[in-house]
Amino acid sequence: MHFALNELMKDDLPDLVLSGINHGANLGDDVLYSGTVAAAMEGHFLGVQSIAFSLVGKTHFAAAALVARQFVERHLATRVPTNRLLNINIPDKPLAQLGDVAVTRLGARHHAEAMIKQQDPRGHDIYWLGPPGKEQDAGEGTDFYAVEHGRISITPLQVDLTAHESIGAMERWVSGRE
Repeated sequence: MHFALNELMKDDLPDLVLSGINHGANLGDDVLYSGTVAAAMEGHFLGVQSIAFSLVGKTHFAAAALVARQFVERHLATRVPTNRLLNINIPDKPLAQLGDVAVTRLGARHHAEAMIKQQDPRGHDIYWLGPPGKEQDAGEGTDFYAVEHGRISITPLQVDLTAHESIGAMERWVSGRE
Protein backbone atom coordinates (compact mmCIF):
# COMPACT_ATOMS: atom_id res chain seq x y z
CA MET A 1 0.00 0.00 0.00
CA HIS A 2 2.86 2.33 0.85
CA PHE A 3 4.45 1.74 -2.57
CA ALA A 4 1.14 2.08 -4.39
CA LEU A 5 0.21 5.41 -2.81
CA ASN A 6 3.70 6.93 -2.68
CA GLU A 7 4.92 5.80 -6.07
CA LEU A 8 2.34 4.32 -8.43
CA MET A 9 -0.45 6.77 -7.56
CA LYS A 10 1.51 9.66 -6.06
CA ASP A 11 0.23 12.17 -8.61
CA ASP A 12 -3.41 11.13 -8.37
CA LEU A 13 -4.31 9.59 -5.01
CA PRO A 14 -7.50 7.55 -4.90
CA ASP A 15 -10.55 8.67 -2.95
CA LEU A 16 -10.73 5.38 -1.13
CA VAL A 17 -8.47 2.46 -0.20
CA LEU A 18 -10.11 -0.96 0.03
CA SER A 19 -8.34 -3.91 1.59
CA GLY A 20 -9.70 -7.45 1.44
CA ILE A 21 -11.96 -9.27 1.23
CA ASN A 22 -10.03 -11.30 3.79
CA HIS A 23 -11.16 -14.90 4.20
CA GLY A 24 -11.54 -15.09 7.95
CA ALA A 25 -12.53 -12.76 10.73
CA ASN A 26 -10.67 -9.68 11.85
CA LEU A 27 -12.52 -9.25 15.12
CA GLY A 28 -11.27 -7.80 18.39
CA ASP A 29 -7.52 -8.19 18.92
CA ASP A 30 -7.19 -9.79 15.46
CA VAL A 31 -6.79 -6.28 14.04
CA LEU A 32 -3.33 -6.07 15.63
CA TYR A 33 -2.10 -9.02 13.53
CA SER A 34 -4.08 -8.53 10.36
CA GLY A 35 -2.42 -7.79 7.05
CA THR A 36 -5.82 -6.75 5.72
CA VAL A 37 -6.22 -4.13 8.44
CA ALA A 38 -2.54 -3.13 8.11
CA ALA A 39 -2.96 -2.34 4.40
CA ALA A 40 -6.00 -0.20 5.16
CA MET A 41 -4.13 1.41 8.05
CA GLU A 42 -1.30 2.40 5.70
CA GLY A 43 -3.83 4.05 3.40
CA HIS A 44 -5.24 5.87 6.42
CA PHE A 45 -1.74 6.99 7.51
CA LEU A 46 -1.21 8.40 4.03
CA GLY A 47 -4.41 10.44 4.18
CA VAL A 48 -6.83 8.30 2.17
CA GLN A 49 -10.12 7.07 3.65
CA SER A 50 -9.62 3.33 4.05
CA ILE A 51 -11.80 0.29 4.68
CA ALA A 52 -10.75 -3.27 5.57
CA PHE A 53 -13.26 -5.99 4.63
CA SER A 54 -13.29 -9.51 6.08
CA LEU A 55 -15.59 -12.45 5.49
CA VAL A 56 -16.01 -14.34 8.74
CA GLY A 57 -15.55 -17.67 6.95
CA LYS A 58 -14.60 -18.88 3.49
CA THR A 59 -17.81 -19.54 1.58
CA HIS A 60 -20.04 -16.57 0.74
CA PHE A 61 -17.59 -14.23 -1.02
CA ALA A 62 -20.25 -13.13 -3.52
CA ALA A 63 -22.43 -11.86 -0.67
CA ALA A 64 -19.44 -10.16 0.97
CA ALA A 65 -18.53 -8.52 -2.35
CA LEU A 66 -22.05 -7.10 -2.66
CA VAL A 67 -21.86 -5.76 0.89
CA ALA A 68 -18.46 -4.20 0.14
CA ARG A 69 -19.89 -2.62 -3.00
CA GLN A 70 -22.78 -1.15 -1.00
CA PHE A 71 -20.33 0.49 1.42
CA VAL A 72 -18.25 1.88 -1.45
CA GLU A 73 -21.37 3.27 -3.14
CA ARG A 74 -22.50 4.80 0.17
CA HIS A 75 -19.08 6.44 0.57
CA LEU A 76 -19.17 7.79 -2.99
CA ALA A 77 -22.64 9.25 -2.42
CA THR A 78 -21.87 10.57 1.08
CA ARG A 79 -18.31 10.38 2.32
CA VAL A 80 -17.57 8.51 5.54
CA PRO A 81 -18.25 11.17 8.22
CA THR A 82 -15.09 10.56 10.23
CA ASN A 83 -11.39 10.40 9.59
CA ARG A 84 -11.20 6.83 10.84
CA LEU A 85 -10.10 3.56 9.38
CA LEU A 86 -13.14 1.27 9.06
CA ASN A 87 -12.98 -2.44 9.86
CA ILE A 88 -15.95 -4.31 8.40
CA ASN A 89 -16.65 -7.98 9.20
CA ILE A 90 -19.33 -9.78 7.21
CA PRO A 91 -20.90 -13.01 8.51
CA ASP A 92 -20.43 -16.01 6.19
CA LYS A 93 -24.06 -16.18 5.03
CA PRO A 94 -25.97 -15.72 1.79
CA LEU A 95 -26.96 -12.10 1.19
CA ALA A 96 -30.63 -12.75 1.99
CA GLN A 97 -29.67 -14.12 5.43
CA LEU A 98 -27.44 -11.25 6.49
CA GLY A 99 -28.75 -9.00 9.21
CA ASP A 100 -28.48 -5.25 9.28
CA VAL A 101 -25.33 -3.24 9.97
CA ALA A 102 -24.14 -2.73 13.53
CA VAL A 103 -21.65 -0.01 14.40
CA THR A 104 -19.49 -1.74 16.99
CA ARG A 105 -16.44 -1.55 19.20
CA LEU A 106 -13.67 -4.13 19.20
CA GLY A 107 -14.19 -7.08 21.48
CA ALA A 108 -11.29 -9.05 22.93
CA ARG A 109 -10.01 -12.62 23.03
CA HIS A 110 -8.17 -14.64 25.64
CA HIS A 111 -4.57 -15.40 24.73
CA ALA A 112 -4.09 -17.57 21.65
CA GLU A 113 -3.41 -21.24 22.17
CA ALA A 114 0.14 -22.61 22.10
CA MET A 115 2.27 -22.72 18.97
CA ILE A 116 2.10 -25.87 16.86
CA LYS A 117 5.54 -27.35 16.15
CA GLN A 118 6.04 -29.47 13.04
CA GLN A 119 8.85 -30.32 10.67
CA ASP A 120 9.18 -29.29 7.06
CA PRO A 121 10.10 -31.91 4.41
CA ARG A 122 13.82 -31.29 5.10
CA GLY A 123 13.46 -32.00 8.81
CA HIS A 124 13.66 -28.37 9.98
CA ASP A 125 11.39 -27.25 12.77
CA ILE A 126 8.57 -24.95 11.72
CA TYR A 127 6.00 -23.30 13.93
CA TRP A 128 2.39 -22.38 13.25
CA LEU A 129 0.28 -20.02 15.27
CA GLY A 130 -2.15 -21.97 17.39
CA PRO A 131 -5.88 -21.39 17.17
CA PRO A 132 -7.07 -17.97 18.33
CA GLY A 133 -8.18 -17.68 21.93
CA LYS A 134 -11.82 -17.81 22.92
CA GLU A 135 -13.79 -14.59 23.10
CA GLN A 136 -13.22 -12.76 26.36
CA ASP A 137 -15.18 -9.56 25.73
CA ALA A 138 -17.91 -10.47 23.27
CA GLY A 139 -20.93 -8.79 24.78
CA GLU A 140 -23.53 -6.60 23.16
CA GLY A 141 -21.99 -3.73 21.24
CA THR A 142 -18.88 -5.66 20.22
CA ASP A 143 -17.90 -6.84 16.78
CA PHE A 144 -18.01 -10.45 18.05
CA TYR A 145 -21.61 -10.06 19.22
CA ALA A 146 -22.79 -8.47 15.98
CA VAL A 147 -21.30 -11.19 13.76
CA GLU A 148 -22.51 -13.96 16.09
CA HIS A 149 -26.02 -12.56 15.59
CA GLY A 150 -25.70 -12.44 11.80
CA ARG A 151 -25.13 -8.69 11.58
CA ILE A 152 -22.47 -6.90 9.55
CA SER A 153 -20.02 -5.28 11.96
CA ILE A 154 -18.45 -1.92 11.16
CA THR A 155 -15.89 -0.71 13.67
CA PRO A 156 -14.25 2.71 13.31
CA LEU A 157 -10.62 2.35 14.36
CA GLN A 158 -8.15 4.94 15.54
CA VAL A 159 -4.44 4.38 15.21
CA ASP A 160 -3.23 6.14 18.36
CA LEU A 161 -2.67 3.32 20.87
CA THR A 162 -1.51 5.71 23.59
CA ALA A 163 -3.06 5.01 27.00
CA HIS A 164 -3.77 8.72 27.55
CA GLU A 165 -5.27 8.15 31.02
CA SER A 166 -1.93 6.67 32.16
CA ILE A 167 0.32 9.56 31.18
CA GLY A 168 -0.01 11.42 34.52
CA ALA A 169 0.69 8.29 36.57
CA MET A 170 3.69 7.46 34.38
CA GLU A 171 5.07 11.00 34.76
CA ARG A 172 4.77 10.69 38.54
CA TRP A 173 6.41 7.23 38.47
CA VAL A 174 9.30 8.36 36.25
CA SER A 175 9.95 11.39 38.46
CA GLY A 176 9.88 9.25 41.63
CA ARG A 177 6.76 10.95 43.01
CA GLU A 178 4.82 7.65 43.01
